[in-house]
Amino acid sequence: MQQPQTTRYTGADGVVLVADEWNRAAADGAHPTVLLLHGGGQNRFSWKKTGQVLAGRGFHVVALDSRGHGDSERSPGADYAIETLATDVLAVIDAIGGPVALVGASLGGLTAILAAEQAGAQRVTRLVLVDVVPRFEKSGSARIRDFMFRHVDGFASLDEAADAIAAYLPHRPRPDSTEGLKKNLRERDGRWYWHWDPALLTKPGDDPALRTAKLERAVMDLTIPILLIRGKLSDVVSTAGVEDFLAKVPAAEFVELGSAGHTAAGDDNDAFSAAVVDFVSESS
Repeated sequence: MQQPQTTRYTGADGVVLVADEWNRAAADGAHPTVLLLHGGGQNRFSWKKTGQVLAGRGFHVVALDSRGHGDSERSPGADYAIETLATDVLAVIDAIGGPVALVGASLGGLTAILAAEQAGAQRVTRLVLVDVVPRFEKSGSARIRDFMFRHVDGFASLDEAADAIAAYLPHRPRPDSTEGLKKNLRERDGRWYWHWDPALLTKPGDDPALRTAKLERAVMDLTIPILLIRGKLSDVVSTAGVEDFLAKVPAAEFVELGSAGHTAAGDDNDAFSAAVVDFVSESS
């Protein structure tokens, strides 16, 4: 299985963004580069299997750590507004230099909507939204924030972290080994902490209604092919939310993963990766 190389990009305000990159030599315009944007509180390693699958199909793939997440720098002044995240993505697209297909999960999907609108159809040629729509379920989003808040002071051990994650994601089997959690946690003074900036949870927020309206206008104005992937078990994107989105963006394609929740790429990676490969390959 092909392993990625670690690369660095420069985002807004000079923030250094770290990425995993596969098949850099394939960035020749024959295929769009696939730029993968994770959700809030996650990092680039959540895309590892999908990145390998796409690379195996010949795509140039970049899985980015958003500012304040993973190995990317934290934001000066705790600026984690979606608009700033989108500006970071535009800088990465400029550095890549060729057309890009954006794949964004949750917060990464909302960021991708704004980035695609601002970049234009020549620079962003396709958009995949992973279990997110502008009018998502606030109760599901609140459950995510509650989980993040509850463990902001870390865990006594990796086993404790694994138990907490298993309780939060009851549809996903608890792994036998906790070694994979070292991609998402860092040890300090005998405790294990999430590998993201806690200021993400305490920064001043914007007006949710205005943000929803802005995102909805942006995605409705896009002329590029769009794919919405929903985990059937999701409490963030409801059936009603999907119907509303498809009514407003009628040209969008839709795939539902029957055994997946909000963390669709990790819940059923084979089906998820197959849907993404099929969609981005149509533009090749």
